[in-house]
Amino acid sequence: MAGVLLLDMLTKRVIQSTFALHEQVEVFGDYVRLTYVHNPGAAFGFYLGPYSRGIFLALALIALAVLAAMYGSTPPRAQGRLTAIALIAAGAVGNMVDRLRSARGVVDFVDVGMGSLRWPVFNVADMAVTAGAILLAVTLWREDEVHGATQ
Repeated sequence: MAGVLLLDMLTKRVIQSTFALHEQVEVFGDYVRLTYVHNPGAAFGFYLGPYSRGIFLALALIALAVLAAMYGSTPPRAQGRLTAIALIAAGAVGNMVDRLRSARGVVDFVDVGMGSLRWPVFNVADMAVTAGAILLAVTLWREDEVHGATQ
């Protein structure tokens, strides 16, 4: 978890110190760009107005409490589930730190797409949450299949 959190914070710091807000640099043509933006909302630009910051901070704290409980109840041999929980938690903490540091929101910078068809700009924390959520779903599904087959 610490490595993912450190990478998230380091990449955000590098972007903020070397890019102007909304500056874009092509990495792989128009397909992958670095674009420095602030997202005051949540994933996919979901925004709840002036209360977004507080609401998303509260939701992150609740999610972290749930993840801590899941982690505590997970057997040590369930490495996939433990890794998934750690990835989600690291991403949640990374974006939560941004929300605490600035009312402007989370620093995002990875911009993928073609022309005007673009995915919402994201960051390392978002990648960790997404990868962790997919891994958690797969591991829980597999565990359910194994337990269902033995009953």
